[in-house]
Amino acid sequence: MNVIVLPTPDALATYAAGYVAEEIRRYETGRVNVGLAGGSTPKAMYQHLADADLEWDRIDVWLSDERWVPADHEDSNANLARTHLDAPAAFHFPTFDNESHPHAAAAAHSDQLRELIGDSPGPHIILLGIGDDAHTASLFPGTDALEHDGEAYVANWVESKQVWRLTATIPLLHAADHLIFLVSGSEKATALAAILEGDEPLPAKSVADGAKKVTWLIDEAAAMQLTTTKLTRLFA
Repeated sequence: MNVIVLPTPDALATYAAGYVAEEIRRYETGRVNVGLAGGSTPKAMYQHLADADLEWDRIDVWLSDERWVPADHEDSNANLARTHLDAPAAFHFPTFDNESHPHAAAAAHSDQLRELIGDSPGPHIILLGIGDDAHTASLFPGTDALEHDGEAYVANWVESKQVWRLTATIPLLHAADHLIFLVSGSEKATALAAILEGDEPLPAKSVADGAKKVTWLIDEAAAMQLTTTKLTRLFA
């Protein structure tokens, strides 16, 4: 596990874009698939990533989770990604249909992801965030999706928010070559400390602990409650 600390949210967004671009370049041939995260921290990073010198015509992007809303809705992660990652990558997102059930959309997208991943053992790079309740993707504490071990992508009812979410499952996340968490802000500090230094099986901790490779890119505000984690501070 590597935990890299940047001094400010802006520095985090800029550094993260360069870091992700370099990880993509490691795949020298063939197509590269990248799971995108929603939220304000990834949004700022995508704007920098779009300017990176990458072979965008061989990059496939998808969403580590999505809200059950139309693609043009302000809460849609697809809308966020399309708006802020203004680059000619191939976008592969769940399809919203208000006449169908979220389970049907999740199953269809699960099939799409299997086709996208192809013969690879799993996804290449997946970007994730955390919530102040230590959820990641749309794997919220106490929800059914935490127990799924067969499907790549499932619909998850989140009782605390009274909403449906679509999310990558823990097995799919664990199959990725590299998970990259982006965490910014003091409101995430307690959750981050519990994930990295606590014993409770929180969703983000369960995901990170089983990953092949995991990197945490965080800012100083998010790091303020960490006491035992080895940190690499940049640009201090």
